[in-house]
Amino acid sequence: MRSGYFKEHYSGLVVLTDSPAVKAWVAALLVVLIAAPFLLGNFALSHLTIILFTVVGVLGLTVLTGFAGLISLGHVGFLMLGAYAYAIGVTRLGLPPELALVMSAVVPAFCGLLVGIPSLRLHGLYLAITTLAFSHIVSAAILAGGNFTGAGRGIMVPRPSILGFDLSSDRAFYWFCLIMCALAVLITLNLRRSSFGRALVALRDNDIAARTMGVNLMRYKLLAFLISAALTGIAGALMGIYMSIVSVEGFPFLLSIEALAIIIVGGLGSVLGAVLGAVFIVSLPEMFSALVQLLGGRLQDVMTSSAHEVKSVLYGLAIIGFLRFDPRGLRGIWHDIRHTWVFWPLRY
Repeated sequence: MRSGYFKEHYSGLVVLTDSPAVKAWVAALLVVLIAAPFLLGNFALSHLTIILFTVVGVLGLTVLTGFAGLISLGHVGFLMLGAYAYAIGVTRLGLPPELALVMSAVVPAFCGLLVGIPSLRLHGLYLAITTLAFSHIVSAAILAGGNFTGAGRGIMVPRPSILGFDLSSDRAFYWFCLIMCALAVLITLNLRRSSFGRALVALRDNDIAARTMGVNLMRYKLLAFLISAALTGIAGALMGIYMSIVSVEGFPFLLSIEALAIIIVGGLGSVLGAVLGAVFIVSLPEMFSALVQLLGGRLQDVMTSSAHEVKSVLYGLAIIGFLRFDPRGLRGIWHDIRHTWVFWPLRY
């Protein structure tokens, strides 16, 4: 017999979910996502692919900012490092795509350790500025790299064959991104439930109290940067493969703002919030573009000539709106809807 939110056995505390309804809905969602390439057109499939590798990158920021409370504005730097590590590994070093994909996680993870060292003494705005400076250093180093990094020309990245599966078609690459996204979600969910995840949350809530309780601040801050950078680097490699070219222009600072907007809009410190936020923020420009086309007039010209600026405005409005009216984000709204449905008519 279920007893509300109280667990009757230890196994109930460690399992991801003990709800048959949640398991059924997750299974149904996976079936729909697997079958999506047969049901959607090219544009919709491309849009869904972008959402999948965006979720992988945002989960990296969730570990760093959502779990550990370390604010980063240099997320795009790790994304760029992952993309260039994969591209250089395949085209310059002649590595197999599988090893290059591993390198796209290892190189940003190593740089994440270096960037994490200042976090041992810096907090808040000062740490954010440090990570922002790191992303600019990465851009400058790539541009000064000459033929090895492609400088301003970039590096062409062909669709690879990984573990015997040819990813040259959009369907195959979508399924590969779906697998990587599912693995990233499972890893992050289990990380949050572990002692490591609880230590990060304690560090976020009150680092002095966490240190008093025996949490090694240096170790956990550096590990948070390492794991965050590794996940983000893999997302950068997937993004580079998707675009078929890796260049500095393809990784603007706006991507860092987009990542922050996703975790704020979705719900800070939540894996579900990261997924919901990614779907909402990535789809927001497309929804606004459809609205502009419906209304017509001069707005269409603005959307065509100033798409980058329009995205910045939309992300800013989304952040302000959710912080003002519901700081819990989409996760909080979803929980209210679910509780209303489950406990109706005794919700209040």
